[in-house]
Amino acid sequence: MSLGFESVTDWTAVGEDSLDDAITLRRAIHADPEVGLHCPRTSDKVKAALAGLPLEIREGTSTTGFVAILRGGRAGNSGGNGRTVLLRGDMDALPMQEETGLPFASKIDGAMHACGHDSHTAMLVGAAKALCARRDELPGTVVFMFQPGEEGHHGARHMIADGLLDAPLPEAGFALHISPNMPMGHVVSRAGTLMASTDTLRATITGRGGHAAMPHDCLDPLPIACEIVTALQTYVARQVAVTDPAVLSITKLNAGSAHNVIPSTVEMLGTMRTLSERTREQVRAAFIRMVEGIAAAHGAVGTPTIEEGYPVTVNDERATELMKACATAIGGEGAYQVMPPMMGAEDFSYVLQKLPGAMAFIGAAPEGSDPRTNPPLHNTKMTIDERVMAHGIAMHCAVAERFLANGFD
Repeated sequence: MSLGFESVTDWTAVGEDSLDDAITLRRAIHADPEVGLHCPRTSDKVKAALAGLPLEIREGTSTTGFVAILRGGRAGNSGGNGRTVLLRGDMDALPMQEETGLPFASKIDGAMHACGHDSHTAMLVGAAKALCARRDELPGTVVFMFQPGEEGHHGARHMIADGLLDAPLPEAGFALHISPNMPMGHVVSRAGTLMASTDTLRATITGRGGHAAMPHDCLDPLPIACEIVTALQTYVARQVAVTDPAVLSITKLNAGSAHNVIPSTVEMLGTMRTLSERTREQVRAAFIRMVEGIAAAHGAVGTPTIEEGYPVTVNDERATELMKACATAIGGEGAYQVMPPMMGAEDFSYVLQKLPGAMAFIGAAPEGSDPRTNPPLHNTKMTIDERVMAHGIAMHCAVAERFLANGFD
């Protein structure tokens, strides 16, 4: 695929020129993390960085997320409004205590940007500034989506429900996610299924408690719960196709109060990940059937609950090829690699259900480190090489300009 425009080198230079401002913003956000759907201080920092730019800001009611709309000066040259493309950056942090020792480490107890969202936001702001500077040359509209609540709070779904993607409705959407376990600046993605769905599994096993010295007078729910865990693992291993895999992990059993008391109930907690909606429904049904059936076989009551998480993240093939073309044009032939599907989940999946697009990971391993052994995402010691943001800004700009100019052609 040819990029179809001559500004790749320019965008690379723009990314490098934008780096100092991106670092300043990223560090301000990193030191002041917010968790969940409402991140007002972060949103205020972003809006302050965007102040004075030719952007239309639209906000919803469900979150503190917003979109900033840039309407290109050449959009109407061909008798219409041109194409519209969306670029996403997530803003929220994780409920973790930071242990990096950085001079700009989190000042908020129990909150940390351990997934790189601070850099995602700073990169998107840098791209917005750079594209605004080229507004007169853009043949369409760019929607910058600044989204909270990615870490399990369905922020993208809420912003979509608020109608923030409807006027104008983008024809394609793109997102970048940093990775400390990849060489700095390298881009990886894949067409089709990129990331898994995720559901939270809960169950209560209700028996009959009593004295631990007389279990025959009780109905002990603990061995029943253990049998259910074993049966679930066997089911995944023997009845789910290895070509369309699932991961089911029971991560918590909560029961009991003393060494000599058989509890009346056991509470179970776990997660389920799949790479297709078909397997997702299959394993959901099996979880319900086994919790209820195995408990009933012992005379107990099993009550399963499934808390629906993110859908499968599916990249459009054309959008993935566009990102590959931009990555290789910016960084050379070795700058893009195809990755296998991963069992992590992303709420950009909601955007990709609404419109074609793609997400890619960009390497951010600190200089001199071994990407294979660096603290990974969601680790209290996770750090990045901030120079990755120059690459990310260039990628955002190149992808937006390429799509506005040629679409998926």
